[in-house]
Amino acid sequence: MTSSAGSSGTSVPRQKQRRSRRRSGHTPGRDSPALSALGDFQTLPLEIFQMVLNYLSVEDISMLSMVSKTISGRLINYISTSSGSRRLLLQDFHQELPARREGASILEHYRALGLLLKRCTLLLPTRDRLKYVHKVLSGVSCFKLNGCASPLHCLGLQCYGVFLQILTAGWDELECHRVFNFLWELSNLARKVQTVVSSKPGSARRVELRIRLFCRGVLLSPGSRRSDSAFWLTRILKPWPMVNQARLLYIIFGPVSSRDGHVVWQKMIEGPTDETSLKGLADAIKLLYGTEAREWTADDVISLVDELSVVPQEWLMENNARLLLLSGNSICFTFMASKAVNGRAVELARLMVFMVLVCEKDLYCMDWAVKMMQKVCKVFSSPWERNNFLQCLENSFAHMLMDMLQAVLAGERDEEDSSFLNLFHLMNAQANFHKEILYLAMGSTSSTS
Repeated sequence: MTSSAGSSGTSVPRQKQRRSRRRSGHTPGRDSPALSALGDFQTLPLEIFQMVLNYLSVEDISMLSMVSKTISGRLINYISTSSGSRRLLLQDFHQELPARREGASILEHYRALGLLLKRCTLLLPTRDRLKYVHKVLSGVSCFKLNGCASPLHCLGLQCYGVFLQILTAGWDELECHRVFNFLWELSNLARKVQTVVSSKPGSARRVELRIRLFCRGVLLSPGSRRSDSAFWLTRILKPWPMVNQARLLYIIFGPVSSRDGHVVWQKMIEGPTDETSLKGLADAIKLLYGTEAREWTADDVISLVDELSVVPQEWLMENNARLLLLSGNSICFTFMASKAVNGRAVELARLMVFMVLVCEKDLYCMDWAVKMMQKVCKVFSSPWERNNFLQCLENSFAHMLMDMLQAVLAGERDEEDSSFLNLFHLMNAQANFHKEILYLAMGSTSSTS
């Protein structure tokens, strides 16, 4: 009886222990490290786990991916499923009303998705991360260079850009080189760029438009840090000779038609243009001249500006002057000083006159032009060279005034009466320019007397 009682006494705790294991969800063989890393989710079948994910926001899923490597692996599998793709890869890129709210919403969605995939693939090598991301996004046609039938009214490339911006944030330069090479090969951009830079400007308008939209939307995504934009723009331009760099820069940042979005090649040749048409080019030049673009020297940028001024033919001097003014003081002075050093006084004088004219037309302070002239005069190595430049400057004013007066007297007028307006602006520009010089001269005389 004692032994029976003893066996009975030992069997009860074992039964309680088995019931306790069933209640807690633990069964023999289920305590592996991979399953325990799932926490409470290990009690759910995979199908139920993925159903739960459908009720979470992208931001919540992104946070969940950092819980453990095992959960991150399950999320990678979920993203690759058809239900996960439908849930995460929104494709309403052509919503027009209300454009601002809907556009911001889908851009934020892809920014969050970029962070999710960044966290999920954190432990993978760069090459494997890119392959996985490409596999996930390959079904979105609007992310491809030629994938959208209406690219001007599509947010696809912009969404791809913010996605890529978040995904690669904090990556080192070598990894970003791999990203660029991956995208360059994937989109076959090298062959397309070769086509547009080696053919007659405007002969491949559709390809020019696609390259412009892809580079601006994906690689040079709005809102990127200046250092990132400088890196991507350098990667786009550097493989090509200088003459092709200038052509490519014009394709990406030059003026376009408001009607069909195609590059307007004759804009800088046919007549004076406005600041809006030049702002993109000026911002790109400032970016390459800045400290963020380590692979560009001042001579490189000045040579690029020189090449740009003959794309596709020689620009009007007024448009050259306006581009330099928009590019900032440092670039403007460096460009003019290079002409002074190389003995191109006549060309420098004409450029200075057009800068004065642009200051008058665009309402810049005329004392800026006078101070710029003073700085340039200090570059000349001898008083004779400086005086020769000043004589060339006054001769340029006189020749331009005579040419414009002759055009007015000959009755060469259009609907806007531009000949008379040009003469009016130049006369005012000359008067205000010399007034500032007189103020400066008389001020210095008073201070020394």
